[in-house]
Amino acid sequence: MSTVMFDIPGPKARVRHRLLAVIGTIALAGIIAFVVYRFYDSGQFTARKWEWLQYKQVQQDLLDAVLATLQAFAAGAVLALIFGAVFAAGRLSDHGWIRGISTVIVEFFRAIPLLILIFVFYYGLPMAGVETTPFIAVVLGLMLYNGSVLGEIFRAGVQSLPKGQSEAAYALGMRKTRVMVSVLLPQAIRAMLPTIISQLVVLLKDTALGFLITYPELLYYARFIGSQGQFGRPIVPSTIVVGAIYIAMCLLLTGFATYLEKRNRRSKMHIELTDTKAKDIAEGAAAGGGAG
Repeated sequence: MSTVMFDIPGPKARVRHRLLAVIGTIALAGIIAFVVYRFYDSGQFTARKWEWLQYKQVQQDLLDAVLATLQAFAAGAVLALIFGAVFAAGRLSDHGWIRGISTVIVEFFRAIPLLILIFVFYYGLPMAGVETTPFIAVVLGLMLYNGSVLGEIFRAGVQSLPKGQSEAAYALGMRKTRVMVSVLLPQAIRAMLPTIISQLVVLLKDTALGFLITYPELLYYARFIGSQGQFGRPIVPSTIVVGAIYIAMCLLLTGFATYLEKRNRRSKMHIELTDTKAKDIAEGAAAGGGAG
């Protein structure tokens, strides 16, 4: 038995895959154990290296860094979603000049590394007489880069929808813009939700680049604490704590996406059941009327 993309593995192949998975897991666990041992051997887990977490001011500053990270993420995510939706609609436009401009903008910002965009906004805009802040530079960079990627995700989602969706909307007299905004984009977003959330997770982690322009996010604070001599310069412990916070935030975002996906699935099932009941009632009424 086979599918379009690949042959389903047989018994021997499944055994081989399981063996490789076990070997890979053991190798990864060994690497992690070696790294942990080296940290322990170099004194990274001594009490002095971790005592900075006991100070209330440090805890407050760490919370402020988390809030700064979330602020940049929230602003960048909202603007990137809007940017992506607008330019996805532009790339799907019937007008060639709109399609061309949108394609150039999306491909241009997708091709430029995010760090360069952040540097341009932070160091370049003041040279042009435009005042800026680290927060604005980070958010603009996140918006343009991730918005361009999200635009391609939205475009792929719209193009994957059955043509009957748009044809039915046009038959009702809707214009192209309303069809895109009211019919196609909402369905595309629901269909591409896992991919969208994956990109938002990338956006959340990209906020760490703000430390290079002194934006006071988590990585910036980890470097600051790690350079403090009174705490024994705990760069490794502070990085571990910040990494754990990033993992927790990404897991929360992924969990929220899973919740939305399950809720959307339940809503679709409810609509299908309602439509089925309505159809059964209509058929029953028609049958009763015919019998009378």
